[in-house]
Amino acid sequence: MGFNEGDVLRKVVVCPPEIEYFAVDDLDSHNIAALPDHKKAVSQHRGLRKAMERSGAEVAIVKELPFHPNSVFTRDTSVCTHEGYIELRMGLPTRRGEEVWMARILESMGMPSVGEIDPPGTVEGGDVILAGDVAFVGVSSRTNESGARQMREILEKLGYEVRIADVQDEHLHIGGSMSMLDTETVLHCKGKFPAGFFDGFRTISIECSDFIGANVIALGERRLIANAENRQVIDLLTDSGFEVQALDLQEFVKGNGGPTCLILPVLRG
Repeated sequence: MGFNEGDVLRKVVVCPPEIEYFAVDDLDSHNIAALPDHKKAVSQHRGLRKAMERSGAEVAIVKELPFHPNSVFTRDTSVCTHEGYIELRMGLPTRRGEEVWMARILESMGMPSVGEIDPPGTVEGGDVILAGDVAFVGVSSRTNESGARQMREILEKLGYEVRIADVQDEHLHIGGSMSMLDTETVLHCKGKFPAGFFDGFRTISIECSDFIGANVIALGERRLIANAENRQVIDLLTDSGFEVQALDLQEFVKGNGGPTCLILPVLRG
C-alpha cells in the first residue's frame, strides 16, 4: 500500500512565517492577494503546529527561503512517498528555487530522491494527492501537461494508478477541490471531476464557493483540521462523524493558500 493522505500524520515539514511572507514587493508576481498581518499570521501558524503536535505528529520546522514569501506553503515544494521524495519544478516563476531548497532539507532527513520533474514540465505539490494505490494529479495553472505526464511515469514505477484531471478554473491546485478525509474517503467539489475519477472510494461532495472549499488536513483516525471560515465543510464533516478542529488560518488565505498548503507530510501511516 502506497502513501495515503488520509492516513495518520506522523511527520510533517512546516515553515513558520517570520520575514519573507511579509516582505512582498509585488503581490501579483507572488500570487498573494493581500499582505498578511504579522502578529496574526505568526499566531495562526503556531496554532496549526500545536494542533498537529497534540495529534501525535512530529513537526519539523524549517526557515523561510530568502526572497521567497511563498516558502511558508511547504506542500507545493515536493511530493513525498514511502520510497522517497520527488523533486518538483514550480509553476509560478517566483517560486522557482523552493523545490531545490526542500530537496536539500529532505535529503538531510535521510530521504532519497525517487524522481524529478524536468523542463518544460511543471508540477506543484498541491496538484498531487496520494491515496494508497491511487494518485490523483491535477493539470492546473501551476502543473502543466508535460509535468503531469512525467509525474505519471514516476508514480507508476512506484506502483500507483495515476488519475489525471484538468482543474484549470477557480482552483489553484487540485488540493483546493478535493482532500482525503481518511484512507478511503474523499471530500470533493461537485461537478469538478470526470465520471469515475473516484471509483473505489467513498465520497462526500460539496458545493464549492471558493478556491479552497474542499481543502482540509487529515490527521488520521477521522480527525481533521479545517479553516474556521469554512463553516459549510466543518458542519457537514462533523455531521458525517469526523472530529474537526476549526482553526483560524485567514492570514494564509490572503496568500492564496489553504490548510494543506502549509504542511508537507513526509510520513503517514
